[in-house]
Amino acid sequence: MDIGTRIKELRTNNNYKSGEFANLLGISSVFLSYIENGTKKPSYDTLEKICAVLNITLSDFFNEGTEPIALTPELKELLENAKELTPEQLVKLAEFIKTLK
Repeated sequence: MDIGTRIKELRTNNNYKSGEFANLLGISSVFLSYIENGTKKPSYDTLEKICAVLNITLSDFFNEGTEPIALTPELKELLENAKELTPEQLVKLAEFIKTLK
């Protein structure tokens, strides 16, 4: 997998211009260009920031060939809260969510 190409693909799929995306990441647009063109490699921290801005996981990033599912802030909050539930509570939550459909 070409990491730079993947970043550019995800950036453009999410309608970010390179300068805007670079600003959100806290890097220069020149450095972003180097990353996307394969001249430089992003650090792990930069890659984590890229995933955070795109609302995807690192797993989604490396899962080439499928479009990652962007989680809204509300879904992220729901998942974070669900992590603390017991298995029985998770079953009840799933049943409750089904009634809302």
